[in-house]
Amino acid sequence: MLSSKSLKKIFFLLFVTFFLYFSSLGHGKEPPDSSTLEWKTLKSTLFGDAQIISSDTVIDIDAPFRAEDAAIVPISIKSKIRQSPKRFIKKIYLLIDKNPTPVAGVFTISQLAGKADIDTRVRLEEYTYVRAVAELNSGELYMAHKFVRASGGCSAPAGKDQEVALARLGKMKLRTESGIEIGKPARAQVMVSHPNFSGMQMDQVTRLYVPPRFVKEIEIFHSEKKLLTAKLDFAISENPNIRFFFTPTGEDYLKATVLDSENVTFEKVLAVQSQGN
Repeated sequence: MLSSKSLKKIFFLLFVTFFLYFSSLGHGKEPPDSSTLEWKTLKSTLFGDAQIISSDTVIDIDAPFRAEDAAIVPISIKSKIRQSPKRFIKKIYLLIDKNPTPVAGVFTISQLAGKADIDTRVRLEEYTYVRAVAELNSGELYMAHKFVRASGGCSAPAGKDQEVALARLGKMKLRTESGIEIGKPARAQVMVSHPNFSGMQMDQVTRLYVPPRFVKEIEIFHSEKKLLTAKLDFAISENPNIRFFFTPTGEDYLKATVLDSENVTFEKVLAVQSQGN
């Protein structure tokens, strides 16, 4: 018969074994090499033989290690340089290697924004690299990337019944965060109620695929000047949500214009109150 000391040692070893096993399940395998075949093809198609510098000195991207919901994966793109007349980020490409359509969005940003940060939510169909490529006004290209573990997001059923979702189609919110000061970059957010059907989702009643219908463009105007143009794909999650920056001048309003793939347009205007007006 085993002694009490021996039994304690066996239980301890079993505990360590199970702990290491379940820890490995939680963390998964190491990410694959970031120079994937999909990225090589995408890079050639979008940028030709232009040099792209992998560096977080100009742009960075944040995403969850393992997404809770593959249909709503938060993505935060952060610029590391200010938008100045001499040097600014002109475009940001949001790319998803293994999605059916890898170009999730292309954001054209005015130097007047002050900062070129973009936050949004995306669908991921497979474990994949998500990339942000910044194109500067000089033509330089910088990239940051994250490997995200999530799958099935593009084909996941919509969160609401199709009729309910379409009944709310185009309802919008446009808002700013508190503490807005003249001359200092301030964060704002546009949200639009839209099912963003991908064409890969099945109606659970009819068992037929729902035809694609999604937001394909959002334009943001700061007073009379265009601040941001977002060319989007169905990789953007249901009810598209984008956070961005603008620089208040004192007499401000923001206007958001949304165009979907059926060429239906929605619009929202917001007057901005700044400290020091």
